[in-house]
Amino acid sequence: MNQKRIVVIGGGPTGLGAAYRLHELGYENWVLYEKSDYVGGHACSHTDNYGFVWDEGGHVIFSHYPYFDKIVDEMLGKEENQLVRESWIVREDLWIPYPFQNNLRYLPKLVQVSCLLGAAQAAANGKFQDSSNFRDWILATFGEGIAEAFMFPYNFKVWTTPLELMSKSWIAERVSVVDFKRLLENVLYERDDICWGPNNKFRFPLYGGTGEIYRRMAQRFPDKIRIGKELVVVDAAARTVSFSDGSGDTYDVLISSAPLDLLVGMLKSAENRLQDAAADLQHNNLLVLGLGLEKKIDTGKCWIYFADQDMPCYRATYFSHYSPFNVPNGDTERYSSLMCEMSFRVGESLDPSRVLDQVIAALIRAKMLDEADRSRIVSRYHRTVAYSYPIPTLGRDRALATLQPALLEKAIYSRGRFGAWRYEIGNMDHSVMMGVEAVGHALSGEPETVFHGS
Repeated sequence: MNQKRIVVIGGGPTGLGAAYRLHELGYENWVLYEKSDYVGGHACSHTDNYGFVWDEGGHVIFSHYPYFDKIVDEMLGKEENQLVRESWIVREDLWIPYPFQNNLRYLPKLVQVSCLLGAAQAAANGKFQDSSNFRDWILATFGEGIAEAFMFPYNFKVWTTPLELMSKSWIAERVSVVDFKRLLENVLYERDDICWGPNNKFRFPLYGGTGEIYRRMAQRFPDKIRIGKELVVVDAAARTVSFSDGSGDTYDVLISSAPLDLLVGMLKSAENRLQDAAADLQHNNLLVLGLGLEKKIDTGKCWIYFADQDMPCYRATYFSHYSPFNVPNGDTERYSSLMCEMSFRVGESLDPSRVLDQVIAALIRAKMLDEADRSRIVSRYHRTVAYSYPIPTLGRDRALATLQPALLEKAIYSRGRFGAWRYEIGNMDHSVMMGVEAVGHALSGEPETVFHGS
């Protein structure tokens, strides 16, 4: 079995999941290459010059898989916080518990009526399975009132893509659908309904942010990890990889978490049909904005969604609530932190300082900050993250049906959030398990249950 040379590209959750499994099996003939000088991929964390810790977006740990839970347990031990999700939606100065559609009682009466009438009509029609795109699915599932009040504006902020150009195939457990009787009862009995979703309870590392999990994983096999290695060419015929520093390696099996479109672009002599399919894959980028405050914020709130256009970000996280050690010296009596996320289109340029000013003003309007807090801002952090959301466009599944089998024929497993290019299996637990299962399939023909959705 050790005769196969396995090369892993990418030191994020997928690559380290593969590496962990190889190490666990006692397999020796493998190496992992990571282009950055740190591990964690999009699940990494950074500490700024003031001692505030920031993730690359709002990550929380929840899981569908005991194997992933076991890894996290091994990495963190007792050094974790366990939290109950408290999330809200801010819309026109109103605070509505998440999910929006289950808590319409917080809306003005006219909006409540519009939302309920639309939901009733959608329930009576019962045709959402026939919807051809995400926008039509929203209308058919929730009705026009809920669509216009929240679903349309919020989802456009996240995806930066016209919703009619998106498939509905990715939705699964990502969106709470409507039980009209439940919606009506929640309004009539003034009942909060906040427990929906797989992340209503979650875990978070006590130290070092989300990235601490992956730093500790990498410490299990440091001699197998090569950082600062940017992949530039994959010769599938010769089974070689080449890096920007002129070095290279040979492989029998390649497990890659690089963005699928970039991987195809690196294939030597890639067929036109693969290049054409890769051109149909679309994504957006992310601007992470952090505000480190010299102020105590005592809250049970976790994250807040924003649908209004005068707030550039779609989500804000009370990051100091996740762990006290996300602020300098763990001193939450003195410090707190808010982390915000803004999607933007490929090719669009932003001025982070200007966007931060807009975000601060919007947080003050939402009463998450006071006007006096402007003088209490210690850190104005920003980080641009390329490849944030793999957009489930109408042509995505057709492109993947061409690309993934063709790559597998070349002994290339393209897995992970952007390797698989399927947002519906893009959480950390999914991503780690795709790496683990790619190893099982490559070595023993074991099924890839996560990747194939079974």
